[in-house]
Amino acid sequence: MSISPWSPEVGEVADTAQHSHKSTRRLLQRLVLAALLMFGFGFALAPLYDVFCRVTGINGKVTRNGALTEVVAVDSTRQIRVQLIAVNNEGMPWTFGPQFSDLLVHPGEQRLTHYLASNPTSELMVARAVPSVAPSEAAQYVHKINCFCFESQSLAALASQQMPLVLMIDPQLPQHIRTITLSYTLFDITPQLPQPDAAVARRIAL
Repeated sequence: MSISPWSPEVGEVADTAQHSHKSTRRLLQRLVLAALLMFGFGFALAPLYDVFCRVTGINGKVTRNGALTEVVAVDSTRQIRVQLIAVNNEGMPWTFGPQFSDLLVHPGEQRLTHYLASNPTSELMVARAVPSVAPSEAAQYVHKINCFCFESQSLAALASQQMPLVLMIDPQLPQHIRTITLSYTLFDITPQLPQPDAAVARRIAL
């Protein structure tokens, strides 16, 4: 039995196809929105962590950044042990660590060192490092003249790089502080959007 082009059965099929098309489009829109929200949350993790530390006083934050504005005399009679630590935030796959885990620095001395990073994935990634200092009392005496944490760092797939850190310990550092721990937590802030299923993409294109 043939079906007339104007029969109710044909109308029902057309309505079903149109409803399916609309449902698929709504689903894709929701997926894209969810991905954008997750990216926004991930991107905000590093700044939120920074604000949290400033408000609570947990893990001292270095506030003296950039080039020195005056000549600082080196105190060669003292040596401060600077411990360098690297921490990957949850889900961050990079290999990340200091070139040297311990430095002996004279107050007033400008010391150059590096952190090393490698991206073991097959995709380009963008990261942001957030520093903290212990004891928190020492944070105001740590001056970062140049630091990879000043801006985001990107690495291509399977790429590696050295990231510079130039620091100076203020000679006014209290005498009872002999060891300072400088830690960097690395956050993944790579933009990520879902790739629609090929069949879904074809249906949307129709």
